[in-house]
Amino acid sequence: MTKAASPSRAAHPATDLPTEESALLERIQRDSFHFFSEYVNRGNGLVADSSVAESPCSIAVVGFALTSYPIAVEHGWMSRADALVLTLAALRFFDAAQHDGKLNATGYKGFFFHFLHMTTGERVWESELSVIDTALLLAGMLFAARYFSGGDALEQEVRTRAVAIYGRVDWRWMQNGGAAFALAWTPEKGFMRHRWIGYSEALVLYVLALGSPTHAVSPAAYTQWLSGYRWKRIYGLSYVYAGPLFIHQFSHLWIDFRGIRDAYMAGKDLDYFENSRRATWVHQEYARRNPKKFRNYHGLCWGLTASDGPGPLHKRVHGRERRFLGYRARGAPYGPDDGMVAPWASIASLPFAPDIVMPTLKYLAVQTCDPENSFGFTASFNPTLHPQRGDLGWLSPSHFGLNQGPIVVMIENYRNDFVWRLMRDCPYIRRGLERAGFSGGWLAQH
Repeated sequence: MTKAASPSRAAHPATDLPTEESALLERIQRDSFHFFSEYVNRGNGLVADSSVAESPCSIAVVGFALTSYPIAVEHGWMSRADALVLTLAALRFFDAAQHDGKLNATGYKGFFFHFLHMTTGERVWESELSVIDTALLLAGMLFAARYFSGGDALEQEVRTRAVAIYGRVDWRWMQNGGAAFALAWTPEKGFMRHRWIGYSEALVLYVLALGSPTHAVSPAAYTQWLSGYRWKRIYGLSYVYAGPLFIHQFSHLWIDFRGIRDAYMAGKDLDYFENSRRATWVHQEYARRNPKKFRNYHGLCWGLTASDGPGPLHKRVHGRERRFLGYRARGAPYGPDDGMVAPWASIASLPFAPDIVMPTLKYLAVQTCDPENSFGFTASFNPTLHPQRGDLGWLSPSHFGLNQGPIVVMIENYRNDFVWRLMRDCPYIRRGLERAGFSGGWLAQH
């Protein structure tokens, strides 16, 4: 086995793209954004978790939608007035929602339940009061507040309500007597035993909690979070490990980590952007090596993350017993892996590693092209299961907001730093980063 060569670091923004590539990215963004205009309740701004019939709202998906509306305005897919209507509908709903802790309430202590009824806004599926999904929702709200900066009453209302909702979150309560956050809370069982410790998508959560204007947590919370990091060397690259690619992407939707470092990363002479670039490269290399011999894994077909699946089921394929999972967070190189490829996993890593993502994006755009699909890429496919159906094999029948949002946002960040530029001047993000010990780069410029 040969030693993997280190990839080159990406340059940004990508202002000199060939016309063909620019047009392809525009089409992918537009098609992916279509999910948010199709599955939004215009009366309250809630957005469905998926295209499945009767799907509830996912509060994280609302955060992605609020981030995507301004991008749609800038590209001409939506008017500023329409984006403002949808943004205010969501902000008014969450600002007025009851926080009494009842079983069917929308939220409690400033946090919101993970899944809400699309019409009533009440908790469904006995879902948890989700600290991470609340953070993703708030990040979208704070971005909307940065974008709608006009002096008229409606744009002022966006800013006022976003800050009010953010300021209402009682972050210290969710610490449950400790430093790191409890994983979640339910009215039936109280706080979950596990905590947000160790590298995950919760990086943005700690930044928001440290930057709160009302209930900010101590930097000790971030210190405990760092204590669970796992530093690994894989295929010749060393980085803070997490298996699924979404972990290396979600916080980067809003925060530009290029050139800024906390104490841990400074000690490794690294930043989180470079860390995500290395994780992305490991995913492609894992597919190229294909240790489990899945069908159609190669350098242009790769990406493991949270995705839909056909399972749970066991099936013998080409003389080998295979176990296929349902919706699951898949990861590389240590799994779980059942042969499922999620196009959004690679595409949302475009800013980190365009040298390997752009060829994959072009390949997938051809392979997954379906004239009847108006939402861009299929959510996931498994070439190993049902290989008689062609190169894609099993296809997910649904689309998910958690897939669509990162595609829209990260392509935009790759093209022009749009979300990153606006959020660099968000005072709460800046304060949270500085209290977490980040320094250098754009943080030192003001």
